[in-house]
Amino acid sequence: MTKILIVAPSWVGDAVLAQPLFKRLHERLPGVILDVLAPLWVAPLLSRMPEVNEVITSPFRHGELNLRDRRRLGRKLAARRYDQAIVLPNSWKSALIPFFARIPVRTGFVGEMRFVLLNDGRTLNKLQFPLMVERFALLGEERGTSLKRPLATPGLRLSASGREAVLKKLGLDARKPVVAFCPGAEYGPAKRWPPNYFAELARGLHGKGYQIWLFGSPNDASVCGEIQRLSSGDVDNLCGKTTLDEAIDLLSCASLVVSNDSGLMHIAAALDKPLYALYGSSSPSFTPPLSAKAKILKLDLPCMPCFQRVCPLKHFNCMMQLTPEKVLAKIDFKKVEPS
Repeated sequence: MTKILIVAPSWVGDAVLAQPLFKRLHERLPGVILDVLAPLWVAPLLSRMPEVNEVITSPFRHGELNLRDRRRLGRKLAARRYDQAIVLPNSWKSALIPFFARIPVRTGFVGEMRFVLLNDGRTLNKLQFPLMVERFALLGEERGTSLKRPLATPGLRLSASGREAVLKKLGLDARKPVVAFCPGAEYGPAKRWPPNYFAELARGLHGKGYQIWLFGSPNDASVCGEIQRLSSGDVDNLCGKTTLDEAIDLLSCASLVVSNDSGLMHIAAALDKPLYALYGSSSPSFTPPLSAKAKILKLDLPCMPCFQRVCPLKHFNCMMQLTPEKVLAKIDFKKVEPS
């Protein structure tokens, strides 16, 4: 029986985009055991993927090397006798643990002087494979073979008991239709629709009989607090009040999701929710939501996409000109699901 260790990305959204790779490996290698090495903050998401046998928590923070502890973890994992490791991040340090674990086949794209660490290094043609999900899935194919299409779409397990528990914990009632707002974006403000626009959209949707739930990490507290203040109490601010596990179960209650390009956007897509994804500095040509129910809302300005954290031209027109009126007009309420 084949055993594979996946070194997962450090971002929630990228981890969602890795699931089609997991599905392809199960298709190509029936009975394969997939363990995933992932940061603590990504682990709950990966545990919701049926293809994953075990999530092994990585203790390292963003950017932390800690060579001694990486060697120690690698030697510990050597006892599991993996047949292959697939390293999804492109950094040098992400390939260290499979090397220290002496996994016989270590697959990943070459770069950052990883030639020694990866003995199955692949060269990426970025023009041929512009999407991140394609690049991940390509590493699941045998060397020299083409990428099998169409790619599978993500899908997460839900917990009915977990959903009921978090509804009770937060005093929420999902019987009235819910619109979920995901106004954060860890990368930077150039990916975030303005808080006053979210607030105006909340007032419009509240007038149509929807309740609005704000989702986000503690890092999004100021943004969500401002939306709550500007919306005149028309929202329930759940920012920082849920774990990622709880947020996933609560998002399953939503009839509609409006989100920036973020990890929660990709989770909503994996839950197959009607989704309106707002794009500013980033591009759906690289990391689109993987769902037929997702609609991309963006302008086609000459400066887009710039992929910058902060608008380099100081005007932020990519988001400022995407007004709440334009977004509300794009929502097809006939296709909004009951909660």
